[in-house]
Amino acid sequence: MAALGSLNAMISRCANPACSVPLRYLREGRLFQFEVRSRSLASFEQQAPRHGKASRQIAHFWLCGHCAETLTLTFDELKGVTVVPLQPAVD
Repeated sequence: MAALGSLNAMISRCANPACSVPLRYLREGRLFQFEVRSRSLASFEQQAPRHGKASRQIAHFWLCGHCAETLTLTFDELKGVTVVPLQPAVD
């Protein structure tokens, strides 16, 4: 699993760090949208009672068609967005 960089970066390339395919068309590949919170905010909320709304951000990522055949993206509050292999279909 590879953690991805800045969540604020504009989508310009495949989210797979091992791939460098530039984004040309959204119809090629798969677009992901995650509602995220900063790591510091997430850890603070676990320690303190909630006294208001948490600051949230929508982040978009794209996997090229080739990578989307075998990989997907997941979001974890501690790890951030990571590239993980797709699970094989169960018959």
